[in-house]
Amino acid sequence: MAPSSPPSAPPSAPAAAPPRPAEGLPPQPRPAPWLRPTIRIRLTLLYGGMFLMAGVVLLALIYLLAARTLKDGTPEFRVFGSNVRLSNLRCPGLPPAGTADEINAAIAHCIRNQRALALNTLLNRSLLALLGLTVVAFAFGYAMAGRVLSPLGRITRTAQRVAGSDLHRRIELGGPDDELKELADTFDEMLDRLDRAFESQRRFVSNASHELRTPLAINRTLLEVQLADPGASAELVQLGRTLLATNERSEQLVEGLLLLARSENKVVDRRPVDLAEVASQAVEQTRGEALAAGVELRGVREPVVVQGSGVLLERIALNLVQNAVRYNVADGGWVEVSTQACPGCAVLVVSNTGPVVPAYEVENLFEPFRRLRTERTGSDKGVGLGLSIVRSVVRAHDGTITAVPREGGGLDMRVVLPA
Repeated sequence: MAPSSPPSAPPSAPAAAPPRPAEGLPPQPRPAPWLRPTIRIRLTLLYGGMFLMAGVVLLALIYLLAARTLKDGTPEFRVFGSNVRLSNLRCPGLPPAGTADEINAAIAHCIRNQRALALNTLLNRSLLALLGLTVVAFAFGYAMAGRVLSPLGRITRTAQRVAGSDLHRRIELGGPDDELKELADTFDEMLDRLDRAFESQRRFVSNASHELRTPLAINRTLLEVQLADPGASAELVQLGRTLLATNERSEQLVEGLLLLARSENKVVDRRPVDLAEVASQAVEQTRGEALAAGVELRGVREPVVVQGSGVLLERIALNLVQNAVRYNVADGGWVEVSTQACPGCAVLVVSNTGPVVPAYEVENLFEPFRRLRTERTGSDKGVGLGLSIVRSVVRAHDGTITAVPREGGGLDMRVVLPA
């Protein structure tokens, strides 16, 4: 698709950066909530980890103290005599009879074994208790973190509604005058200022629409009346036609600027729209201009439904097709308009023959009043807002648009909209 709407910068102007590679790709799926490193998960891990570390330290201290207590508190048994007999002692390996030295050695060994057995039992049961308490601590920490962070969730939900152009929402967080309430109050104050600013912008656009259209409509009417006068001289008729063309260009410029200003906001009232039908209507509206320019219109349009504004989506297709027809070759030119369904998205592709477009100039085509290697004034191909309006409307529908130069000239314009 050939150069976009806006005029090209002077030769000395620095080249804009090329389009980002990520543009035009379907939105990447977000990870599952349990896999996201949320603050709640991190706080839970922090609380649980601190409890586990404290439990390990406490268990080590208890183990050392218990071992010392058993060692210091166990009495020393010694047997005296030449021939000693033992019975009813639950100590494996203790001989029932023997000399005093043999019995003393066996008793000391038995006491050490019993002490080690008691410590091992204490350690095992303590570890099981620590494991159970750690699980409880993690669950308790997760619940408490959710309770503490619930105001942040409320702020986030309000911000998401505001992102959908619902600027009348407010958080109005109650509770103690802590840092979270201060954040919520600050956010509410910011929303108040934004609401006033957007309301002022809407009033300005409405007033400007009336104030700018009215004198242009009056001028057009006066010029048409003068041109209809059979007694007008040839010079006057030529002047009137020139002024009428200039007035028509001014009307197009005003309409484009107003549409560009309105399309900056997200589309809230969305309805199912068949993208193929929208593209076909744009092709039919441009067919007369294409026949006059000798450009062939073709393409296969597969039915695919998207959620959005039918009027704005039709503006996307119409601007792209008109641009492709106007910036084309003199003989044997063609424009291909196609739609297709992809997983989770719908794609509109407008390709054409035309002049060669350097890759580094592609991004400039989407800037207002920029065209490729043309002056800012005096063009009969538009007012330089076509692709700027297209990109603005696409972004308002949460979509992306990319332009790729074709070998031999022309562009492939690809619009990706969420289905």
